[in-house]
Amino acid sequence: DPKIRIFDLGRKKAKVDEFPLCVHLISKEWEQISSEALEAGRICANKYLVKTCGKDAFHLRMRLHPFHVIRINKMLSCAGADRLQTGMRGAFGKPQGTVARVHIGQKIMSVRAKEAHKENVIEALRRAKFKFPGRQKVHVSKKWGFTKWEAPEYEAMRADGRLKPDGCYCHYRGSHGPLTNWKKIQRELREVD
Repeated sequence: DPKIRIFDLGRKKAKVDEFPLCVHLISKEWEQISSEALEAGRICANKYLVKTCGKDAFHLRMRLHPFHVIRINKMLSCAGADRLQTGMRGAFGKPQGTVARVHIGQKIMSVRAKEAHKENVIEALRRAKFKFPGRQKVHVSKKWGFTKWEAPEYEAMRADGRLKPDGCYCHYRGSHGPLTNWKKIQRELREVD
């Protein structure tokens, strides 16, 4: 069983408008990260953020899931082991643990928070870096929270009513499609105003 069980921490239910800042921890190597290392990094970042910002001032999300099972072909190392063992005959190993396979440029963990806590979030991810093998970098995203829109574009679309908030994401309301859909969106917008 993988060691990491919790992938979202902090204020998960915070609306999309509440946390504009988004910071990622990005891998710079092609590697495998064990579930134990992911859990250690998660605990380290969470502990620092709770201590400095408070438990409701951020939303931390682990972006990797350890699905890949690694095996080990155990070898005896005692005297006379060669009599008991078959060496590389039937060398298919037993499951030892789970790892997440990471590509270059893949996000390991992300945090969304208020702009006031930017330095603390960067420091938390810097501390979490020491728990992982390989090299990582802390990247401050231009996007608004966990959405796919950059901050100025998001604010403009939100003001126009083209984005409908839905938890920590939001839905884009397009102007294409059937006229009935467009009328329904316009009715909703008038009720909001």
